[in-house]
Formats: sequence, structure tokens, C-alpha cells
Amino acid sequence: MLEEEKARVNGSAAKPSLRLKSGEHITILDDPQPAPLRAIAEDIPLDIVYEDDDLAIVNKPAGMMVHAGAGATEGERNRGTLVNALLHRFGNLSQLGGGLRPGIVHRLDRETSGLIIVAKNDVAHRKLAKQFSGREVKKRYVALVHGWPAKDRGTIESGITRDAVRRTRMTTRRRGGRAAVTRFEVRDSIASVFGKFALLDVRIETGRTHQIRVHMASIGHPVVGDALYVAPKEVRAITARTRGSAKKIFESRVPEDGTNRSGALKRGDALSLTRNFLHAAAIEFTHPRTGEPLSFAASLPEELARFLQEVRG
Repeated sequence: MLEEEKARVNGSAAKPSLRLKSGEHITILDDPQPAPLRAIAEDIPLDIVYEDDDLAIVNKPAGMMVHAGAGATEGERNRGTLVNALLHRFGNLSQLGGGLRPGIVHRLDRETSGLIIVAKNDVAHRKLAKQFSGREVKKRYVALVHGWPAKDRGTIESGITRDAVRRTRMTTRRRGGRAAVTRFEVRDSIASVFGKFALLDVRIETGRTHQIRVHMASIGHPVVGDALYVAPKEVRAITARTRGSAKKIFESRVPEDGTNRSGALKRGDALSLTRNFLHAAAIEFTHPRTGEPLSFAASLPEELARFLQEVRG
């Protein structure tokens, strides 16, 4: 606003770098009018599960942002996103989300893979958004977490808000959080030389930022690979317990060259995952035009399936 001469300090023009002091008067002359930012098309491969004239279902890979943030520029932060790829693939998309988020009805975290719905026109966008707000869309995630939950089924109902200290994190420990409900069911309890893990089916009734990740961490079972929510960056084989079983099992799995088939494990070392073990595996909703019930599923991506195989041994 200072650069646009829409603000004054003590009645005079000032530079944005000015350090303010107590007692100064700031006058706001007009609303800021930044140049509108728009996502640009990029030729990025997409895994399209389904598409018609109204919508598309995309299997998003981990590591891809859904859209650029509010502070994006025409430079690097507005590149490489799902939206950039969608614009190249489809051209016209719903504009209800604005120039940086065309077609985006809901989101997935950057390091979460799986199914996401894209609206191709405004009518479809409005109807899909209404289904989400009415909790009519059913989503199932697959997550691998550290430890074994006390029960095979559970519900976590803790409000979520932004962490006061680490602003990139969310937390359940502050008052005033937005209501959030996460339900999980244990598909497999795994006891391995790398420790105990539980493979979960997770369903969410709300769509808060980092919801599954922060909720699972809040009950002491963080998602594997999620260092932001205290999960270790790598899991080490329990070779110190050498009464026989753990060390023998571990060493029997390691070939003479010191690596396993995936190249992820070395003798006496650890398994690591460069992303969160969280995958949006299935989604159910009603077609916005025809009213037909639709259901889609996506299997675990290769890196998660391979990691799970190594953990199980």
C-alpha cells in the first residue's frame, strides 16, 4: 500500500522499509489493488482416473502442491502445481476458486497422494462444494502410523487450529479450534524388526488442514514419514536386542551387497520415506449433473507399497 501511495506515515509518503516507532500515525487512503495473479498452464503429466464434461478425478502424486499460495508470484511458486497441469490438460476450468485455484473444490496436502475432484465449470463446482459442506462426500485414506492404537476402531474429535509457535503446524492443544472428526480402523498390526506399526483405513467427516496427520499425532501415533508431526525421519532395525530373533531376521533380509531389492535399506542402517505414508485411496460422491452415485479408488503408489513390504519383511 505504501508503494501504491495508498498509505501515509505521519501525513507523509514513506518507504516500506521504514521502521515504525511508538506514537506514529498511519493513515490508510484506499484499499490495495494488487495485480490479479493467475495460474499458468504447464505440460506436466497427470494420472486421470475419470473425466467427463463436468468434472475430472485425478490421482495426485506426492510432492505436488494442489495450487500456489496466496503469496505466489509469476515465478517459481506458481509453477509445478496440479492447477498448472490441469490448465494444460483441460484448458477451461471452473473459476469460482479464483485465478490461482481454477477447478479446485477440495485439497490434499503436498506430500499426500491420491484422488482429488476437479470441477470443469461453475455449476459443477457449486454443486460439488455443497456436497462437501454437507459432508455427503465419502473419502477413505490409507495411513501407516507408528505404534498400535489401543483399539481396532476409534474416533478422534478434537478441534484443530494453527500452532502459535510453529506456524506451519496445526495443533489440537489450543482453544478455539475448528471442529474436526476423524474415524480410523486398523487393517493390519505389524510387528517388525523396525518396531510396531499399524496400517489404517481413515475416514474424515471434516476437511481441516493436516487433519489426519495432527489427529493421529495427538493420540501418540504419528503418520510414518511425517517429521512435521514428530514422526522419526527414519526407522531403524532393532539390532540391539540380540537375543536372537530381531537381529537374525534383519540380517537374513539383507543381500550380500548390503541393499534390499528397492535399494532403500542397508545393513545395520534404516528405512526412510521421503514423504508421508498417507494416501487418499477412495472417494464417493454424487455426479453434479446426473445425480448418479460415483465411486473411485486408487491403489497405493509404488513407493508406499514398497516401503510397506520392507517393513513387513
